[in-house]
Amino acid sequence: MLIVLSILWGGSFFFVGVAVADLPPLTIVTLRVGLAAIALWSIALLMGLHPPKSVGIWIAFLGMGLLNNVIPFVLIVWGQTQIASGLASILNAATPIFTVVVAGILLPDERMTPLKLAGVAVGFIGVVVMIGLPAISGGDSLLAQLAIIAATLSYAFAGVFGRRFKTMAINPIITAAGQVTASALVLAPITLMVDGPLDIAEPSLETWTAIVGLAVLSTAIAYVLYFKILASAGATNLMLVTLLVPVSAILFGSLFLNESLEVIHLVGMALIALGLSAIDGRIWRRLTHARA
Repeated sequence: MLIVLSILWGGSFFFVGVAVADLPPLTIVTLRVGLAAIALWSIALLMGLHPPKSVGIWIAFLGMGLLNNVIPFVLIVWGQTQIASGLASILNAATPIFTVVVAGILLPDERMTPLKLAGVAVGFIGVVVMIGLPAISGGDSLLAQLAIIAATLSYAFAGVFGRRFKTMAINPIITAAGQVTASALVLAPITLMVDGPLDIAEPSLETWTAIVGLAVLSTAIAYVLYFKILASAGATNLMLVTLLVPVSAILFGSLFLNESLEVIHLVGMALIALGLSAIDGRIWRRLTHARA
């Protein structure tokens, strides 16, 4: 599920890169969550699932929507209008660093350990090695880079906040639908005030295709997987997906776009795999017990 999620979220950088040519950031984000909400509620109704009636649950959806959609989506989409997608994906890969720290402080069952911190550091180095140091340099906007980093911090808090849905015993489809619905309700009036009404005929077919892909694949389906993984594996393990996103992007480029897969890419992937194994910890604990 983590690999599939990394592929779906990896595609979001491409979809956003296409859409920003025709649409402003707030409009893209609002269309993303609004269309995702329609898709998810359609699936829920077909499955016989119904919206929760509890006010407390909807308040939790609102909190999750702000931390996991509104704040990070706006920051990332705006950041991608200023910096290259390669740099954006590197900065986005910092999410597990913040998650290990935030979860370690706030969640008693996800305490920080030296092995976890070392794993995150090695994995992040792997991302930088794989994408390449040139992506970091080049006079990109400092403010845009800080916006992407702020988005990763918001994702970290969202991962911790979202743990409460496990105890509520809510179907992941309903949780995902409630989150994006709350986000759409928050964003719609703000977008109308800032960007004005959308002329549907103005964006190109390529832009609309990217928006639909962003909403259905990178949001609706992705968040169903997100909440399933969060409930079963915890916030820290869930956020490892951001280390895998560049891997999926480079592999797809080599398979379908005739881009070259170089030795440095394999080295980066190996470092990421090493980092993931350290954060998970099971292999390392077995080696330690075997030596003892």
